[in-house]
Amino acid sequence: QVQLVESGGGLVQAGGSLRLSCAASGGTFSSYSMGWFRQAPGKEREFVAAIRWTGGSTYYADSVKGRFTISRDNAKNTMFLQMNSLKPEDTAVYYCAADSLPTVLRGRPTYWGQGTKVTVSS
Repeated sequence: QVQLVESGGGLVQAGGSLRLSCAASGGTFSSYSMGWFRQAPGKEREFVAAIRWTGGSTYYADSVKGRFTISRDNAKNTMFLQMNSLKPEDTAVYYCAADSLPTVLRGRPTYWGQGTKVTVSS
């Protein structure tokens, strides 16, 4: 059983940056592909980014491509999401998730964190 804990959310002005972290425990972190999802108020949860278990391949939603960077440190069982040039529409609760890459990309990973809130003010 994998446990995931997000951190790093907060309030930032438009154009600013935040770095989210996702710490994993209880499983073999390096064997899982990982992803970030977000859910804005009144909207469905959506895919943000994913990274293969090797760290060699990354995938992004069009809405964040060029602004967000996903990475992972398998030695520290931690995944990151560097968010730059933030926009008010990026406001959401951000969740990290883990599973096989196809399952993450389909938006149906088995393991989820509890989320960290990001608020971008205009």
